[in-house]
Amino acid sequence: MNPGHHYYSHSINPSPIEGEITVLFSGEGQPRSLHKMGPTIHDYYLIHTVLSGQGEFNVRDQRYRCNAGDTFIIFPGELFSYQADEHQPWQYVWIAFVGHGAAALMDSIGISRDDPVITGSPNPNIREYYSRLHSCFQSDSLPELSNLESGGWVRLLFQQLGLAKRRLEAANPPAVSLIDHTMKQAIQFLTLQFSQTISIEHMSNVLGYHRTHLCKLFKQTTGLSPMQYLLKIRMERAEQLLTTPMTIDQVASSVGFGDALYFSRKFRKWRGQSPSEYRKTLRNVPQRS
Repeated sequence: MNPGHHYYSHSINPSPIEGEITVLFSGEGQPRSLHKMGPTIHDYYLIHTVLSGQGEFNVRDQRYRCNAGDTFIIFPGELFSYQADEHQPWQYVWIAFVGHGAAALMDSIGISRDDPVITGSPNPNIREYYSRLHSCFQSDSLPELSNLESGGWVRLLFQQLGLAKRRLEAANPPAVSLIDHTMKQAIQFLTLQFSQTISIEHMSNVLGYHRTHLCKLFKQTTGLSPMQYLLKIRMERAEQLLTTPMTIDQVASSVGFGDALYFSRKFRKWRGQSPSEYRKTLRNVPQRS
């Protein structure tokens, strides 16, 4: 029994294998009144989900009051502390993990160092995922199989945390989120479709905006009209393709121009050189040793 807890259970990965996500250990505990951890720093990610009671999580000069259903995330290298409530000390479950894909995974589910708490009641399956993670390191299976099993459960856990985060954001959208979201969609549309024949009218209809209004918002956001932005994408991509053995016709077609002569005129206006001249310039650039 951990002296600071009414109840404490801890399981460690006996043979962690380096990978995208590797669970190091997991546990469950019910600390005593005012039990405190830190201030300290870890070199791994540590996630706690509160099952009952209350406590306080402190990081980056911010204090977060956490209740049942809330999850708080500790990032590597961050100075933190947390403490159980005096009258209703919390009970929580936790996992620690590392991996070269951990940062991108946290970002994909909307968790950051500046926003490390998910509030509200998550799917009850989350408790089951923690339990499975906890028990898989206590089985008699081979260590590599325990790693494989823990990797599956932790991804299901992250998926549920991501859904909880999305529900929270949907319930509390920022005032400018609709415009920002629309502009991101417009930029994404042009970025993905630049090699096709693009109609601003079609893009406007897809995004649910009148063409004139969308163009105005786009210009305010990027400083360019949609067509100017599209040309920028196409020309920058053409510059990249001109470093390859592709012919000028092939480059033109790849960036959305059916007429290579028209493409060459646009490129000259963009770069001050024809595509052929630009390619020769690249070949004459001295290579660094």
